[in-house]
Amino acid sequence: MTIFSYEQAFSRNLGWVSEAEQQSLRGKRVAIAGMGGVGGVHLLTLARLGVGAFSIADFDTFDIVNFNRQAGAAMSTLGQSKVDVMARMALDINPDLDIRRFPQGIDGSNLDAFFADADLYVDGLDFFAFAARQATFAACDRLAVPAITAAPLGMGTAALSFLPGQMTFEEYFGWGELADVEKALRFMVGLAPLGLHGRYLVDPSTINFEQRRGPSTIMGCQLCAGVAATEALKILLGRGSVLAAPHGRHFDAFLNRYVQTHRPGGHKHWRQRLALRLMRRRMGMGA
Repeated sequence: MTIFSYEQAFSRNLGWVSEAEQQSLRGKRVAIAGMGGVGGVHLLTLARLGVGAFSIADFDTFDIVNFNRQAGAAMSTLGQSKVDVMARMALDINPDLDIRRFPQGIDGSNLDAFFADADLYVDGLDFFAFAARQATFAACDRLAVPAITAAPLGMGTAALSFLPGQMTFEEYFGWGELADVEKALRFMVGLAPLGLHGRYLVDPSTINFEQRRGPSTIMGCQLCAGVAATEALKILLGRGSVLAAPHGRHFDAFLNRYVQTHRPGGHKHWRQRLALRLMRRRMGMGA
């Protein structure tokens, strides 16, 4: 019987990280809300990087409609708690992991416990989980926890980082008390101002913000995890350049395009306001 060894399990990371940095990652805690398409693969990717502790939250169970993109979705896990399934998968990679589970999801009553001792927050919430996302990023700002959000857009990913003392999620997106449809528009445009993914969408009717639905791909989710984990490594180890908001980046594998964006003032920037007006018209919502 093979005995688990942290040093052996993650020895192939060495070279890209030093032995001291690998041990530093072992002592870090990452909080991830949402264990679905992006959150689940975030957890497994960071577990394979050697991060030693996680706080994970999700109230949902796996369904057959999750099969196209969610790391824990399979016939053997139908109807099972996403938190429990993903915790089992992560512990199968590293049995020494310290995993705190929040199977009821996150809300105002447990955010402090969810973020306790967290060195970083990685957003894995569903695109339409506006209240939960607004609350978690507000808590990150209040508790000075750096945060990353990476969205799977088509066959690519758009990512933003929010660092303590710099532009906040709310300052960038300006959600406030807006209606959910407007929050969805601002989130989409804020993440990907150039909208690269929209150029090859074959059926626009599959996107409906009012009905809270949209298409997805496993490629987008996997790319999210790679980008977010790399950003997480830089933040956790304090090595490498972190482009925090109002800087953003969008990589689209289908178009072979990578762009960096800079929107000082976030949603107040004239290009963001113009992009929002165009998006509203395209969706028949007026200016």
